[in-house]
Amino acid sequence: MAKKILVSCGTAVATSTVVLRKIEERLGEKGLSANLIQCKAAEVPSKLDGVDLIVTTTPVGDVGDIPVIQTLSFLTGIGLEADMEKIISYIKE
Repeated sequence: MAKKILVSCGTAVATSTVVLRKIEERLGEKGLSANLIQCKAAEVPSKLDGVDLIVTTTPVGDVGDIPVIQTLSFLTGIGLEADMEKIISYIKE
């Protein structure tokens, strides 16, 4: 079963769309896939059911024990490979 990844930013418009597409693209290059869901950071607490990982560009508050990768690497390119390795490690668990 595909892992569920919540992708969030402040408004769930441009930034999270860019991040989501880059994650999809990078996973596809490695023959991997995940169920990616886009939302506003403020919506994260209401969308946690079944989520395996959160990737966000802004703080999301208390999400219990769900791992969170807070990063701008998908926008800047700095640290992108390291963040993708983290995402892949969660998908393969």
